[in-house]
Amino acid sequence: MLTDVANVLAGLIGVGIIFIGVRAILAPQGATGFGIPGTKTEDRNFQAWLAVKAVRDMASGVFIFILLAAATPHLLGWFMLAAACIPVGDALIVLRSNGPKVAVYGIHGATALVMLVISVLLLVA
Repeated sequence: MLTDVANVLAGLIGVGIIFIGVRAILAPQGATGFGIPGTKTEDRNFQAWLAVKAVRDMASGVFIFILLAAATPHLLGWFMLAAACIPVGDALIVLRSNGPKVAVYGIHGATALVMLVISVLLLVA
């Protein structure tokens, strides 16, 4: 039962991060929600950086689905634990850029915390 809940939550993280990646490519102006002040979404250099981030996001989501389909909950748990470093890094980037605390803690920090909880659920299952 605990594993089922953790798998569903991991799947939701996978769907969410794929959605964020696709949205970054199709609607780069949405990147202002990342939390870096003064983001010029119309700048071609910024859009190139954003496309790199979008591919990383989409691949991370696909990795989750591969592990859901073909691996043990334990392996998925370790992956989720490692992947939780991504939103922690994002939070630090926003914090270093003097971005809004709501983005640091409410978006990136909360995502890292949820991923950490999912990791623990999978690792103890």
